[in-house]
Amino acid sequence: MKTDQENKNASNRRDFIKTSAIAAAAFMIVPRHVLGGKGFLAPSDRLLVAGIGAGGKGESDIAMFAKSGKADIAFLCDVDDRRAANSVKSFPKAKYYKDWREMLDKEHKNFDAVSVSTPDHNHAIQALAAMQLGKHVYVQKPLTHDIYEARILTAAAKKYKVVTQMGNQGASNDGPRQMKEWYEAGLIGDVHTVYAWTNRPVWPQGIPWPSKKAEIPKELDWNLWLGTAPEKDFVDKLVPFNWRGWWDYGTGALGDMGCHLIEAPFSVLNLKYAKEVEASVGSVYVDEFKRGYFPESCPPSSHVTLKFPKTNKTQGDVTLHWMDGGIQPERPEELEANETFGDGGNGTLFIGTKGKMMSETYSANPKLLPLSRNKDIKVAPKYARVPDGANGHYKQWVEAAIAGYGKQEVSSPFEIAGPLTEALLMANLAIRSFDIQKTVGGKTTYPGRYTKMLWDNDNMKVTNFDEANQFVKREYRKGWNNLTL
Repeated sequence: MKTDQENKNASNRRDFIKTSAIAAAAFMIVPRHVLGGKGFLAPSDRLLVAGIGAGGKGESDIAMFAKSGKADIAFLCDVDDRRAANSVKSFPKAKYYKDWREMLDKEHKNFDAVSVSTPDHNHAIQALAAMQLGKHVYVQKPLTHDIYEARILTAAAKKYKVVTQMGNQGASNDGPRQMKEWYEAGLIGDVHTVYAWTNRPVWPQGIPWPSKKAEIPKELDWNLWLGTAPEKDFVDKLVPFNWRGWWDYGTGALGDMGCHLIEAPFSVLNLKYAKEVEASVGSVYVDEFKRGYFPESCPPSSHVTLKFPKTNKTQGDVTLHWMDGGIQPERPEELEANETFGDGGNGTLFIGTKGKMMSETYSANPKLLPLSRNKDIKVAPKYARVPDGANGHYKQWVEAAIAGYGKQEVSSPFEIAGPLTEALLMANLAIRSFDIQKTVGGKTTYPGRYTKMLWDNDNMKVTNFDEANQFVKREYRKGWNNLTL
């Protein structure tokens, strides 16, 4: 039988354990930067995430972070209460904001990382603001709307030492790694030409801006949605999806699918910055011999040719062809008549001195051509795979952010995503130059059409057609500060 003193000691131990457990529980929900400065590893090994953009793609992004099992959604922010409704319901403990600036200002001590899933024109300003607060960032593709913005975010990731990832999930698929292994094993020789194509756009393009303004839904803060973009009246069928086809907000088919289809050439061939670009675009005729002129809208289709300098993976320059609007390159001779080219509507084709290989969207299902070659491939895996491939893209970033800057690899850090995005935006620069007008003596000409743009990468400018440089960096709307490191 225990003495009174033994019972008292046991009771004290129970009280101590109970008190310690409560204290530990409270300790575990505090953001790691509060506990021990930037990069401190919280005892919970969990990442507290604030989501800017909680509907649409933002909804699925946030859900995937939570599904990783290592992230808690601490805050939600969206300018449209209708779009955010599902996320608000799914994460009832997350505090909700409409203005991302207010959220960052008031709550930055209470989370570790930020997910940006908003229209393209606001990506850069939101991501940079988070990075300047020392937050790790995950930004949906394309990384930015303008070339200048991409260059700034690439530099910011290094300066602020935060873990970054662009939302081109295919970068975490097995495909790019397998194609790198095949290429480095010499199976297709030296690649000199690449084709990438898509059936996008799947929203209206090549159309005039609506003439009739519409009533702003009460759940939508139109001023915040516009953000950096020029002041305009609200119109129907712009929000939440079709903004992609308007230059003020979106980046067209290139912005939507280019990061998925051109990532593999960047990864396999170690491409960086293009040195020249030229484009042709599809026409829309509004009457007999009368071509429509809709400079605010992306074109219905385009074919862009980018030339990249020799890399440590190639023997010479690489020419990359981009095609959208359903336009596809000529079928390779090695592909049988009824065999699928890419995935049917989208794909990437590498042409080397000894053979060819192709892949689908997200660089999935890579194949050597002819397809009969795939039965006898004997190349050992060389590059570590990301668990769960494209879906694992989210967890990979979460784990890297928990580990801290420079500790774990991610598939699409801004070091890679920045130059990739710049290439897409250079292609758009050539496309947009197609609509530059010049009127002399009453005669209107289009000097940017069928012109090869020569690019000075260090100074971020076209050297032979100055009018194109207006698309390198845009001026933000009054009240929205331009980016500075």
